Amino acid sequence: MTSNTDLRVGVIGTGLIGTSVALAARRIGCSVRGWDHDRERTRRASGLGGLEEAGDLEEAVERADIVVIATPIPTIPELVARALACAPDAVVTDVGSVKSPLVKATLDAVPHTDAVRYVPGHPMGGSERSGPDHASASLIDGIVWVLSPSGISDPAMVDRLEGWVRAMGAVSVRMDPERHDRLVAFVSHLPQVASTALMSVAATEEADEPELLLLAAGGFRDLTRLASSNPGLWSDILLSNRDAIADAIDRYVAQLERLRSQIAERRGTEVEATFAAAQSARLRMAAKPKVRAGVAVLQVELPDRPGALAHLTQALGDGEVNIEDLQISHSPEGGRGTVHLTVAAADAVSAAEALSAAGFDPIRLA
Repeated sequence: MTSNTDLRVGVIGTGLIGTSVALAARRIGCSVRGWDHDRERTRRASGLGGLEEAGDLEEAVERADIVVIATPIPTIPELVARALACAPDAVVTDVGSVKSPLVKATLDAVPHTDAVRYVPGHPMGGSERSGPDHASASLIDGIVWVLSPSGISDPAMVDRLEGWVRAMGAVSVRMDPERHDRLVAFVSHLPQVASTALMSVAATEEADEPELLLLAAGGFRDLTRLASSNPGLWSDILLSNRDAIADAIDRYVAQLERLRSQIAERRGTEVEATFAAAQSARLRMAAKPKVRAGVAVLQVELPDRPGALAHLTQALGDGEVNIEDLQISHSPEGGRGTVHLTVAAADAVSAAEALSAAGFDPIRLA
């Protein structure tokens, strides 16, 4: 068996995720062929240098060691079956955001002798943007890539896929399909629903208040970023995971109702406690650097746009604050990052003031 960096990879579906996977695979030395039913999209993906354009699925997966199906959920079972039949030595995986119903449908469509080479997966990365033009190998860096082997997946095939995923810089996590679907309903699907619902409420209100969206600042824009996602894609995802997402929505509504009662009844202590608990949980999400004596660490959210990091460092330079260390944790969903700045403890206040003046919202962690 060749090494993880010398594999032949076939990518079916050259949108944002498929092309990003291709770029990450090519970055570590794999040879990659790609195909999409939209030939123009495949040409654009090929132009980024991550893959060789194939004329059809069969050409894309010929002699492949690994095949990645990165297409809409309803199309995955048939494409997995075709890839398994055309690439008899390959492990075939998918990037579907829902696993349990997808795995069942795929196994129903695939002969048992081929199904042992099917290892369902879900790279937990992406963006509200779509298409190969927004793809990047860095989208794979540090993301959690869930592997959900079926009951008949060959352990050797699971190991092959896991080794390749890790070689590209992702963090592999094995999880059964049902548990995956329950957890992503809260951390992936519910945020999309909440963002879309908030944007819908504001758009409805705007009909009577045309200046409403002119007042929208960073917080509103952050919360509604996901509302610009692909409608058809998300309709497929939510309906495929309808039971889990319905439960997540019920729990979210219950929490909103609790908070509404606290506010309406002027129970200020409880409102503050609710906010404090959420703030504490949110701060734990970002990996914190080790803190040594005599320094302070500031956490700053950084938008994903050209010059954002330069703007941050320039603000500190203008404030005559020296950066002792800087770390960036990229958001799995794309679109932003979390910066941890280490400065001398004596400069912490000056650093926070300089960043605030430049439009950032620093939080001191230590």
